[in-house]
Amino acid sequence: MDDDAPKVQRRADHIRETLEHLIITGEFSDGDRLDETRLSRRFAVSRTPLREALQMLAASGLLELIPRRGAYVRHPGIVELVQMFEVMAELEGMCGRLAARRLTDDDLTALKNAAAACEAALETGDADSYYRENERFHTLLYVASGNGFLASEARRLQKRLQPFRRMQLRVRGRMAQSMAEHRRILAALERGDAARAQAELQGHIAVQGEKFNDFMAHYDRANGKAVVTL
Repeated sequence: MDDDAPKVQRRADHIRETLEHLIITGEFSDGDRLDETRLSRRFAVSRTPLREALQMLAASGLLELIPRRGAYVRHPGIVELVQMFEVMAELEGMCGRLAARRLTDDDLTALKNAAAACEAALETGDADSYYRENERFHTLLYVASGNGFLASEARRLQKRLQPFRRMQLRVRGRMAQSMAEHRRILAALERGDAARAQAELQGHIAVQGEKFNDFMAHYDRANGKAVVTL
C-alpha cells in the first residue's frame, strides 16, 4: 500500500493542477458542481486521487466541499484577491526581514539552489516548473525567518493564492521579471540587509498597478467578465 502512495499523490497533483487551470480559465463557472463520476472517467483514475485533488483545491479556496452534496466551484472576487495579495505581501516582507537577520549558511545554500532551479525553468520557458521551484524558494524563506508561527501563516495563505500566483506567471514577461526580483531578494538576504529584503519581497508579492491589471484582465476575460482596471 505504501508503494502506491507516491503514485496516488502524483495523480492527485496532476488532477489538481488540471482542474485548477480549468477553473481559472473558465471551463467551470462559479457555483458549478463537479461530478466525481465524470471526473473519474475523464482522468481515468479511481476516487482516491480525485478526492485528494478536490481536498487540495478546497484548501486553496477554489472549491467548497459541502457534506452529502459535493464539490462546488468558488471564484474569489476582485476585492477578495486584492486583500489576500496585500496580506501576503506583508507576511512575506516580514519573513524576508527576519530571514536576513537569522538565516544560516544551510538556509542560504538551499535558497540559492531553489533560485538556480528557477533560473533553469526560466531558460526553458516552463512556467509550471518555474512555479514549483518558486514555491520552494518562498517556503524555504518562511522557514529561514526563524518564526514558526509566521511561517505557518505565510504557508497557509500561499496555498490560498497558489492558483493565482501560478496564473500571473503566464502574463507575458512576468516570469523573467519574477526571476529578476528573486535575484534582488537573494542578494539582500546574502548581505543581511533586512530593510531591503523586506522591501523587495513586498514589491515581489504586491501584484499591483500595470501588472495587476494585466493579471486581472486574463482572469476576467477567461471567466467572461468585464475587465476592471484599478
